[in-house]
Amino acid sequence: MAVIADALVGELVGQLLGVVIEMKDKNLKFKSTLEELQGTLESIRPDVDKIVELYRVRDRASETEKLVELMKTGKKLVQECANGFKWWNCFYQRANYQEKLAELDASILKYFQMDMQAKIATTVLVIEDKVDELRADLHNVVAMTMKNERIALKVCTAPAPPEFTIGLDVPLKELRLRVLRETVTVSVTTVTGSGGLGKTTLAKKFCWDEQVKGKFKENIFFVTFAKNPKLNTIVQNLFQHNGHQVPDFQSEEDAINQLGNLMMQIGQKGPILLVLDDVWLGSESLVDKFVFQIPNYNILVTSRSAIARYDSGSPYVLERLSLEDATSLFLHSASLSPNSTEIPVSLVKKIVKGCKRSPIALTVTGTSLKNKNLAVWRSRAKALSKGQSILESNHDVLTCLQKSLDVLDPIAIECFKDLGLFPEDQRIPAAALVDMWAELRCGDDETAMEKIYELVNLNMADIVVTRKVANDIVDYNYHYVAQHGLLRELAIRQTRQEPESKRNRLIIEINENKLPDWWSVQKAYPTPAKILSISTDEKFSSEWCNLQATEVEALVLNFRGKKCTLPMFMKNMKKLKVLTITNYDFYPAELENFELLDDLPSLKRLRLEKVSIPFLSKIGVKLENLQKCSFFMCNVIGVFDNCTTQVSDMLPKLEEIDFDYCTMVDLPVVLSNSDKLKRLRITNCHKISALPEVGKNLKSLRLSSCSGLLELPKSITNLEKLQFLDISDCISLSNLPEDMGELKKLEKLNVRGCSRLTELPTSIMDLENLEEVECDEEIAELWEPVKQILSDLQLHVAPTDFNLDFLSKLRSS
Repeated sequence: MAVIADALVGELVGQLLGVVIEMKDKNLKFKSTLEELQGTLESIRPDVDKIVELYRVRDRASETEKLVELMKTGKKLVQECANGFKWWNCFYQRANYQEKLAELDASILKYFQMDMQAKIATTVLVIEDKVDELRADLHNVVAMTMKNERIALKVCTAPAPPEFTIGLDVPLKELRLRVLRETVTVSVTTVTGSGGLGKTTLAKKFCWDEQVKGKFKENIFFVTFAKNPKLNTIVQNLFQHNGHQVPDFQSEEDAINQLGNLMMQIGQKGPILLVLDDVWLGSESLVDKFVFQIPNYNILVTSRSAIARYDSGSPYVLERLSLEDATSLFLHSASLSPNSTEIPVSLVKKIVKGCKRSPIALTVTGTSLKNKNLAVWRSRAKALSKGQSILESNHDVLTCLQKSLDVLDPIAIECFKDLGLFPEDQRIPAAALVDMWAELRCGDDETAMEKIYELVNLNMADIVVTRKVANDIVDYNYHYVAQHGLLRELAIRQTRQEPESKRNRLIIEINENKLPDWWSVQKAYPTPAKILSISTDEKFSSEWCNLQATEVEALVLNFRGKKCTLPMFMKNMKKLKVLTITNYDFYPAELENFELLDDLPSLKRLRLEKVSIPFLSKIGVKLENLQKCSFFMCNVIGVFDNCTTQVSDMLPKLEEIDFDYCTMVDLPVVLSNSDKLKRLRITNCHKISALPEVGKNLKSLRLSSCSGLLELPKSITNLEKLQFLDISDCISLSNLPEDMGELKKLEKLNVRGCSRLTELPTSIMDLENLEEVECDEEIAELWEPVKQILSDLQLHVAPTDFNLDFLSKLRSS
């Protein structure tokens, strides 16, 4: 009923108002009273509908019942005034109706002015009480919410490391030594290594280490950079993590300034550790923006690329697991105990070997074999033993490693792929890569060497320097490049993913004389490749296929055995610019078909390793465009004996010759007299005792570690263009030529390790362009008087530094 009454209130007010208006003009006796009632009704009418609606929504329709009754009574009263008024009792009736109309008007006014106001006041008080209660409840809710949010919004908290880790105890200990030391300013430590080695896991483990937490307490912040870091977002997260209002930065500079202020505030409470995880190449400049000069402020960076400007240029490099740790990680991932007899040990060893000691490969492979039957294990071990790449069966491993390629420019990607041209588990001479890249990709030796270091800095390869040389002198003949198995497999896979019709390089590996399906001596096999690599073992029959490789510009032959017969298809390689032939056996191998080089008109660089070179005087090889030839651990005795052909005819453009660890007793005169020769390098050739006259146009002469060399030829003073002379570690050399001062263009001289050199010729004072001398402490005093005359001379005193470990590895390969 209340709802129906609410619906009638507005209508009843309208009806009463209508009757009043109609009656006031018909009944003049009540006109003034009715006009007052009309005014009252018109004044309340706009608010009636609103009041009724509000009560209805709040389910308080009973509040309008009195107003409904007033409207009904009023309508009836006005109608009676019009119809029930009698002339014979007019005075009495008029006064009676007049009084009732006035009471009606007063009742309506009282309802709105007093009753309704009282209800409103009461309602307001009730509402205020309710609001106070709600405010208190809301305050409690907000306080609890903010407390929960402060816990939940610790967005820069270091994630917990995996429950099981192995091989990280030593790295963790070494990181502690680097990071936990007291510093008066900011300290940046970089952990680097190739993909999947566990850099992020190490960083997480470090953050949760008790010693680390004991020092940094709540001031440990973990930020993941990834490929496309957003500076403003990272800074906002740091503000949010520390319970500060998150600013809306006006610019990147504003973000850095406010971050600096935040870190200053935090630093007042104690030491800070900020971990910047997974920093990609190209984001190093962004790391710089987090560096503030705050005491005991430590930044730990993990990156696939080595950021050399931090850690004084020596980042911490995370290595592959040891074989023991690799086996333990694999067994754990496969849910096998170390003493388990469920799976034969031989299968475990084969699979661990196939995973190349990579943590991610071991984890993914072990997990995939968990609870699998023995047949699956045997199948996996067999496939890996036959050379199947772990990348083919583990998409996660492939994806992880391929991310490293995303930061490489096109030339660097091609250089990375070239590392797959050389045998697995063998060091690659940097000189071989420089020869290839200088001709095919980079234009010169220096740029090619830069590409090697670019790959090294990105942990796409490792570099080993077997011996240091003079300051500011780069001798890449002492540099070797290494690449762990999975990266080599990635390089080869990248090549084989290309369509054969567009494949830039062809890699052929033949073991135990198992030939490719297409291999046929009679059938021609065309290839568009510009780079060709062929690797064979000692069982190869030397029966070559009919390969049509007319576009090849670089050929890499890797073999093992006592003899190597060059393939006849080389006759058609008219575009070949670089030829590298390497024997990985212990003794030098005999080269056959060497005369094929005479059919290579474009050949510019030739590198031979551990071979016996045939007598060139008999085969009459003429290499018109050869500019550089290198011999490493080769037998070159008698190569040019009885050679009647002038070097200007045989090698008219030869500019550089390298002999390293070669069997030779003297330098062939036919080579030394070349007018085009600019660089001559004879190193570690211990049987050579004397030198003939050398070409007058030499700019660089390196005679390092020739222990049998007794003296320099007097003719060396005729080298008017010589700029660099290295006679380091020539331990039998006791003096320098008296006319040494004739070398007017000489700028750098290395006499380090010349222990028998006890005096200098007086003419040394005439070397007016001499800028640098490298020597040992023992003979440094000999140069002090020279420095007084040659005021610009820089003397570099350094201890002798040998590292011959690589020789044992080369000989055992």
